[in-house]
Amino acid sequence: QIDPKDYTFAGLKDETVGRLPGKVAGQQFVIQDCENCKIYIFDHSATITIDDCVNCQIFLGPVKGSVFFRDCKDCKCMVACQQFRTRDCRKLEVFLCCATQPIIESSTGMKFGCFQYYYPELALQFKDAGLSIFNNTWSNIHDFTPVSGENNWGLLPETAVVQDYVPLPSSEELKAVRISTDAAKSIIPVTRGQRQKNSDESCLAVFFAGDYTTANARKLIDEMTSKGFQLVQTKEVVMKAEDAHRVFQQSASEFIPLLEKGPVVALEFSGDGAVEQCRSTVNEVFSGTKVFVSESKASASQDVDNFYNFADMQMGM
Repeated sequence: QIDPKDYTFAGLKDETVGRLPGKVAGQQFVIQDCENCKIYIFDHSATITIDDCVNCQIFLGPVKGSVFFRDCKDCKCMVACQQFRTRDCRKLEVFLCCATQPIIESSTGMKFGCFQYYYPELALQFKDAGLSIFNNTWSNIHDFTPVSGENNWGLLPETAVVQDYVPLPSSEELKAVRISTDAAKSIIPVTRGQRQKNSDESCLAVFFAGDYTTANARKLIDEMTSKGFQLVQTKEVVMKAEDAHRVFQQSASEFIPLLEKGPVVALEFSGDGAVEQCRSTVNEVFSGTKVFVSESKASASQDVDNFYNFADMQMGM
């Protein structure tokens, strides 16, 4: 028998509380009426609602459904979920991984950054919550109630340090979780999202389903970012033959047989010389693996548009 009290933090003040990996195991969780608290859910859950919280620092591991903040203010959060919504909130700063377009309503002073976090159990928790580490629309915010001439949301500074917002837990129990907030170790690839690009050259790389797809995509991200290129966005999505014709055009026929194995993982890089660098890296590092990479600077921006237009329709964005 499940006791809801085990899945609720309510009426707390000046406390540090949390749940260790394995302790929530896909249940729904409620956080309400907390003030000046540090709250950590190091597990996956079904849905989470956060109501009437003030000046709290909150970490939420992967949420299979929605995370809904209502009537909260001055909170700093790290959240991974399928759907993200806020209503009647003021001044929330959120490092976010969200599979669908995040929605704010009647909320002001909202700031968003890209989720970056690691602990050993986190990758499996993403799987258990049915979330892809490559589907993250953290910066593509929809404001349901815009006010003319005002902006209710913006992006956190690129230099924002996670631990300045959501510090590592200091309680003995929660210290057992082996956390890293180093961007290079993050389970979620850290993307630029809607931030201004520093170059008008982009490159699309697409990996096809197989045993090493995730590892290969990560390896290419590491190789490219270590050379100063920027990872703009990532996406994991199922493609059909007709989608392949639209996206891969002349070279579609060589990739179509690979689509039956499962979803593809696409990466967009930005930077002067991105196409050349990406092509040479793929040839050197993944010689035995079929990877689609943009042919030239001229075709690359069209590749990116074709792929993401298709992917957004697929995801119902």
